[in-house]
Amino acid sequence: MKITGLVCYQVDLPLKEGSYSWSNQSFSAFDSTVVVIETDSGLEGYGETCPLGPSYLPAYAQGARTGIKQLAPGLLGENPLAIAKINNRMDELLKGHPYVKSAIDMACWDIMGKAYSQPAYMLLGGLLQEKVKLFKVVTRQGADIMAKKISEYQDQGFTQFQMKVGAGADDDIERIRKVSANLRPGNVLAADANTGWKQHEAIRVVKAVKDVDLYIEQPCTSYEECLAVRSHTDHPIILDECMDSLGMLVRGYQDRAMDLVNLKINRIGGLTRARQFRDLAMEFGITMTIEDSWGGEIATAAIAHLAHSTPREFHFQSSAFHEYHSLAIAGGGPAIENGAMFMSNKPGLGVEPDFDVLGSPLFSIKS
Repeated sequence: MKITGLVCYQVDLPLKEGSYSWSNQSFSAFDSTVVVIETDSGLEGYGETCPLGPSYLPAYAQGARTGIKQLAPGLLGENPLAIAKINNRMDELLKGHPYVKSAIDMACWDIMGKAYSQPAYMLLGGLLQEKVKLFKVVTRQGADIMAKKISEYQDQGFTQFQMKVGAGADDDIERIRKVSANLRPGNVLAADANTGWKQHEAIRVVKAVKDVDLYIEQPCTSYEECLAVRSHTDHPIILDECMDSLGMLVRGYQDRAMDLVNLKINRIGGLTRARQFRDLAMEFGITMTIEDSWGGEIATAAIAHLAHSTPREFHFQSSAFHEYHSLAIAGGGPAIENGAMFMSNKPGLGVEPDFDVLGSPLFSIKS
C-alpha cells in the first residue's frame, strides 16, 4: 500500500456555551485542521490536530497546516501501515513540531485499522475498558457561576471535574472554595491553572485551600516551578503542559514531581508516540488523563481508542471535546452517557468526516 495524496481542511469549532476560558485566555471557537490521507488501495485515513489557540503551547493552527504542506510531498509513495517508518520520515523532513505530525500519524492508524478490519483500540492494546471515564471542564468565570455550573454538570451524570483557574490567587481561592462546596460526595475535582500562576501565587493558593480535597494541575509554566510548589502542598499534583516528551516523563518520575500526568496526543506527536508515553507511564506506575489539546469528533475518537486500550487502574479520565461544540465535523464519534464515552467497534477510528461541513480543501498534494 502506498500514500498517493494528502488533503488538508480547516474548520472552526464554535463553543456551545459561547466561550471557553482558562488562565488569562478565552476563545469562542477553536481553529482545527483535518487531514485526509489517500492510498492506492482506495482506503482513506482521517486525522485532526487542534492547538488551543496560538499562545497556549508552542503550536498554532496555521503552523499545523504549513507544516503538513511541508511534510506531504516527502510522504507520497510511503506505506501508511509502516507507522515507525512514517514517523522517522516525518522527523527527517521536519525537526520538532509534534502537533503538525500528530494528524498524519493519526490518519495512518485509521488506515491500519481499516486494512486489518479492526478498531484502532485493538491495535493499541485491546479493549481494556468498556467505557471511558470523562471529566467535565468548568470554564473560568465568576466563582458563583462556576459553582452553579458544577451542580448542573453533576445533574447530567458527570462525576469528575476540572475547574479552570490561574487568573489571580485571591479570585482563584474564592473559586475553589465555592465550587468545591457544591461537589457531591465521591466526586472528583481538579483545579487546573494551565501554567497561569506565578510560583508565589501557586504556593499561596495551595496553602489557602489545604483543607479542600482536590487535585492541583500544572500550577506554573516551568517544570522547576511546579516541582517547587509540590514541596509546599499535600494535594496530589497533575503535570500537563511540561510533560511534552518521554524524557520529561522520566525526569518527573525520578524527581517524584507528580502523582498523575496529562497525556495530550498532539503534544507528543500522534498516537504512535502517545502509546509509547502511555506504556512507559504504566511501567512507572503513573496514572494518566488521556486527551488532546482540543479537536472535534476525529481527535476525540483517537482519545477514546487510546483510553479504551489503557487499563482502568492507569486511566484517570479523558475529554470528549466534540460535546463542547455546536458543529459536528464527522459522524461516528464517541457516544456519551452518564459521564462516560464509548467508541464503536468499526474499523480504524470509526469516524467519517462530513465534507459538506469541512468545505473545500485548503490544499491537496498528490503523486
